[in-house]
This record gives sequence, C-alpha cells and structure tokens, in this order.
Amino acid sequence: MSSNSASQEKDRVGIIGGSGLYEMEGLEVEEQVDVETPFGQPSDSYTLCNIEEREAAFLPRHGQGHRLLPGEVNYRANIYGFKKLGVDRLIAVSAVGSLHEDIHPCDVVIPDQFIDRTKGRADTFFGDGAVAHISFAEPICQEMADVLAEKAEDEATVHRGGTYLCMEGPAFSTKAESHMYRSWGAHIIGMTNLQEAKLAREAEMCYATLALVTDYDCWHESEEDVSVEVLLENLKKNAATSQAVLRAVVPTVPERRSCECGSALENAILTPPDRIPDETKDKLDIIAGKYLE
Repeated sequence: MSSNSASQEKDRVGIIGGSGLYEMEGLEVEEQVDVETPFGQPSDSYTLCNIEEREAAFLPRHGQGHRLLPGEVNYRANIYGFKKLGVDRLIAVSAVGSLHEDIHPCDVVIPDQFIDRTKGRADTFFGDGAVAHISFAEPICQEMADVLAEKAEDEATVHRGGTYLCMEGPAFSTKAESHMYRSWGAHIIGMTNLQEAKLAREAEMCYATLALVTDYDCWHESEEDVSVEVLLENLKKNAATSQAVLRAVVPTVPERRSCECGSALENAILTPPDRIPDETKDKLDIIAGKYLE
C-alpha cells in the first residue's frame, strides 16, 4: 500500500518501539504501509493492525533488525508518517536505565518530564520561513499517561511521573555523567524520546512513554557496569511486559480527547500565513494546514 492511499481520517492509536510487538498475542496485522514524507524516510514500513479490535499503527523506531542508531533515527519523518496515517495518540515504548535506587530493573516508569542532552537532532517541523514556539512545560499527555500507568500496574511495579534524561549515545554514560544526571533530579535515562515528544506536540498528537527499566545506570556502585548480556536478558522480560500492557491499553484509549494536545499550535505560529513560502506551507499541510490558510 502506498502513502497516497493511507487515510488521515482513521482514529488509530500509534505505537513506536521495538520489533517485539510483532509477536504480541492478539495482534491482527492488516498490511504494511510505506509512507512518503517531505522530511525523508521513516525508520521502516508502518504496520497497520488491530489490537483487541482497536485499530493501531506500529513503527519499529530503529527499523526491523535494529539498524539505526538513536542519532540516525529520522524523528520528523516518523511522527509525520503517523500523522499522515490518522494517528492522534502515540505510545512510545522505550528501554531506559535507572538513576534512582528505588527504580529497579524491569520496573515501569511513566515519565512526565524531559531533559535534553542530545546534540543538534532535528526536532521541529518548522523553519524555512515559518516560525512556531509550542508550549512544552508539560511535555507528556497526562490523559494518555494515566491510561498507561493504570494498565501497567497489572503487569509490573509502576512509577508514575519522573524525569527522562535523553542523552545522545550510542555509548552509555560515564560514571561522572551518571552522577551529574542524578544530581539534576533525573529518574531514568534513554536516547530517543525527547525528539518524539516535541514533534508529537507540534503535530498536535497525544504522546506518552512506557519506559521499561533494563538496568541501573553505571552510578550504582553495587551493580556491575552496564553490559550487553544484562541488557538483553532484561529486554526479553520487558518485551513481555510491554506486550501485555499494550494489549490492555490500546482498546481502552478514549476515542475523544479531553486534553489540550489537539490545539497545541493554536497560538504557537508567529509567522503570518501570507509570509510563509508556498513550499513550506506544502510541507506543513498535514501538521498545521488549518492554521496556514
């Protein structure tokens, strides 16, 4: 199926995460869709599917086979593709390290704040003659976060709220960095969700993170330094948890939104429409077309 036949009117729930979703019990795959975007190619094809009779769209963040580094992921294309497919609620499933003693490996965290330690990644749809400044004080959709937390509590120990520090990677932290992040009040550390959250807000999509803890970051003196073996073992456990949570969450996501995510651009675009180049308007049509007429 081509991107031209994909409908933006569908009320699909978007899921972005690891390829383990493909093994989810109760997942009915309809088709895979290649979506063209003015921002380049998404990480992979989108899988249109049903989860317990609710329509969903899934994208493996790093591509099938985990081929893309965090810094190589085309975040703009990924979020644009979801918007083009009619997704207005997006669940991000992510592996993270813990920066707190009481947040244990295989726990679940539903963060509500971010700190950005990435290096110049593209994280806005605007520019090229169009200026917008979204409100990002509360970067997570609380309505979505509450649904995720409620269902996750049936599967694991859940921590509601907390700060996700988004680092550049791909190497893990030094101990000095890890201690610094703890002193800043960060709770978990990952490499991907900050850009997704910003772009989802610009696209007026609800965004929430299901963060699954794989290990203590290297600050933890009683634990071995982060190793691939430990990560892989905990990733397997967390994959089963994420599948169970998604199977419970997706059918219960409200069809009508009561949050303010759907009007995030209402007062954010500063450039008058008649001063924005036509080429830029075309690129922004799916994202902000109703404000650029």
